[in-house]
Amino acid sequence: MSILFWIALSLLAIPVLVFSLQILFAVLPGHYLHKIAPTHQSIAILIPAHNESKGILKTLASIHAQTTQQTRIVVIADNCNDDTAELARSFGVEAIERNDVSKRGKGYALDFGIQFLKQQPPEILMIFDADCEIAPNTITALANAVHRQQRAVQGLYLIQSPPHAKTSTKLSEFAYVVKSWTRALGFYRLNLPMLLMGSGMAFPWAHIANVSVAHGSIVEDMKLGIDLVNQQLAPKFCPEAFISSQFPEHQAGETSQRTRWEHGHLGMIAQEGLPLLWRGIKTLNIEMIAMALDLCVPPLALLFLLTLAFALISAVISFFSGALFPWGLGVALFVVFNVFVMIAWFKHGKNILSISALLAFAPVYAFRKIKLYLGFFINRQVEWVKSRKD
Repeated sequence: MSILFWIALSLLAIPVLVFSLQILFAVLPGHYLHKIAPTHQSIAILIPAHNESKGILKTLASIHAQTTQQTRIVVIADNCNDDTAELARSFGVEAIERNDVSKRGKGYALDFGIQFLKQQPPEILMIFDADCEIAPNTITALANAVHRQQRAVQGLYLIQSPPHAKTSTKLSEFAYVVKSWTRALGFYRLNLPMLLMGSGMAFPWAHIANVSVAHGSIVEDMKLGIDLVNQQLAPKFCPEAFISSQFPEHQAGETSQRTRWEHGHLGMIAQEGLPLLWRGIKTLNIEMIAMALDLCVPPLALLFLLTLAFALISAVISFFSGALFPWGLGVALFVVFNVFVMIAWFKHGKNILSISALLAFAPVYAFRKIKLYLGFFINRQVEWVKSRKD
């Protein structure tokens, strides 16, 4: 029994300690933003879009306001049956159309766009989703970061709750903020890489031109980041660039989006995270190890459920055996995890939901997701499906 306990404790302690380390360094003083200077590099912006006629013009307006004569915007109308391409052209940007229903997904669309750009390659390639908006100076900040780091960079991409959202949606927003901002900031301060988040990504052209993105992965951004770290080109965080979008207002759309993200993430842990960690340890590659450890931190709700279950089992064994050690370590791990969740809430979550809402509804939110996690083993989502937004 004690051997099984130590194995389980080790497997849970690693992601909890990585999570805690990231939160700790995110809240420590010392972070500063880089000065944003005008860029003179040629930039191409790819916007993959599948039936995005409802919001594409708003996105284009947000992006176009920051462009210069050296900026090229290309919308990839991917398997569309609406007027996305026509609307983009009417706005004055390039639009290319891809129609291949046997190959669905953002990865195929991006590959189509990259092959198109090879006719006149830019110095920097940026990728934005068709339903996002970007803050002022985002394009320049990303270009500066790519030039400074000579790496791919990921801007601060947040998915926010729509007006009058339910508490469950606000909890989803908080979990996403912890992943894409708080944890990323912690590793940024340690000069460690971060996972790509899908929108607000920028690359030196030479690094992205020949990377294989033509696949149907439901988390193509994570896969791309792993491919880059395997080439010693791990992406870095660019907190000066801010990109935002909204969670779908329709419940089915939000559920579909969450299932795609979390099933994809869990699949990547098994397929890419553990092998990447082993390669990093063998080669003593710190960036590879850090990227693998970051990837292997499971979704926040799942980590809560796992540490809670382990703490309850440990507490029961401790009670009946009368021994505090080592069983008390299981309870301590649960406490440590929740303390750092509260620290993350204080850093970036208190404007999203109140402390009372977090304490009252977060456990309920996590328990409701048990079906989603069981579905990973019973009916795992492996194909890309567009989420309904309204």
